[in-house]
Amino acid sequence: MKILVTGVAGFIGAALAKSLLERGDSIVGVDNLNAYYDVNLKKARLSRLTSFSNFEFHKLDLVKKDSLTELFSNSHPQRVIHLAAQAGVRYSLTHPEAYIDSNIVGFLNVLEGCRAFRVEHLVFASSSSVYGANTRLPLSPHDIADHPMSLYGATKRANELMAHSYSHLFEIPTTGLRFFTVYGPWGRPDMAIFMFTRSILAGKPIEVFNHGEHRRDFTYIDDIVEGVIRVADQPAKGNPQWSGMSPDPASSLSPFRVYNIGGSSPVWLNQMIDTLETTLGTKAKRIPVARQPGDVIETCADAKDLESAIGFTPRTPLMEGIRKFVEWYKDYYGQT
Repeated sequence: MKILVTGVAGFIGAALAKSLLERGDSIVGVDNLNAYYDVNLKKARLSRLTSFSNFEFHKLDLVKKDSLTELFSNSHPQRVIHLAAQAGVRYSLTHPEAYIDSNIVGFLNVLEGCRAFRVEHLVFASSSSVYGANTRLPLSPHDIADHPMSLYGATKRANELMAHSYSHLFEIPTTGLRFFTVYGPWGRPDMAIFMFTRSILAGKPIEVFNHGEHRRDFTYIDDIVEGVIRVADQPAKGNPQWSGMSPDPASSLSPFRVYNIGGSSPVWLNQMIDTLETTLGTKAKRIPVARQPGDVIETCADAKDLESAIGFTPRTPLMEGIRKFVEWYKDYYGQT
């Protein structure tokens, strides 16, 4: 299988590409290597992929449609896993244009490539952020998700709607995966577990938003990768039971699906910090601060549909996942 993976130098993209390469797929990887966070970390992730003969990398910005079209024309991928995006809820408050460029224009260009070159299946990253003001738990893909609380969440919801329109108009199988707070080795430096680990080991205080009184459904990277691969191997199909009189947001008569991918075991932020302290053997200097604009109070994934479709849901306990992350962090940054 030849698979185009966008955002291949990113946290999820690099881990996914490595697993696909190890099972024998040919991977065409794309990333613009932007400076949103440490580019050296992105290059280090890439270095783990370049030793594979079935991997080719292209530094390319998805906003540049002509370059992306040329790549589709030359590589003819059978499937596309689209993970490239401008991430981060708080960054969207100060840099909104980056989200429109990367997450809307870039995604449109990916859709156009899939349409023009008849890709068998497009799997794309959505986010739990689409649920926004929805407080009915667990969060279900069958519920309406039309009240995002950040521009980041709004662009991810827009991606789902855009994908459905292409599935309807051009019969392109598309599947959106709503990721829930992904963490683990080689993770993003702007995520809480990474930032807290760095500060605690350096003896610096950590800011605990909302006084630690919100919960997150932390999902370990290996579980995410396995879920994405299993979904990608099953192109979306239309739901013959779908009705316009009672429209289900998670499916369609067209070949379109949306799934949650999360462990359905949310923990309080303070509980996560407790676990991190135990793993590091060091107490954190906690500074309680107010809730940040755009943050939601609680996430918890209803992943029953995912389990029914692919026979898998995330299962790595937080303690185990944090232990593996800390081991990687200390090794990568040469700390004991």
